[in-house]
Amino acid sequence: MKITKEQVEHVASLAKLSLSEEEIERLRTQMGGMIAFADEINTLNVASVRPTTHAIAQKNVFREDGCAPSYDRAVMLENAPMQDGECVVVPRVVE
Repeated sequence: MKITKEQVEHVASLAKLSLSEEEIERLRTQMGGMIAFADEINTLNVASVRPTTHAIAQKNVFREDGCAPSYDRAVMLENAPMQDGECVVVPRVVE
């Protein structure tokens, strides 16, 4: 498929790009090459290739969720510069 100058200018306007004539010609050639490559890939026989979502086998890496004891609130608040016994108190920044 041959890419026209108008098609490159249209894509450039969608991307809010300002291109020189040299850039338009270079992109026209490069975009034509990309489409030719995609057409070449479309000719391959992949009927015997199993569909995959990743190039390598993936497994679930998540652990089971479970309850565990947490830190004591009073101990954690000992390092806070200002606290009210339950939470860290911070200065108000929005009026």
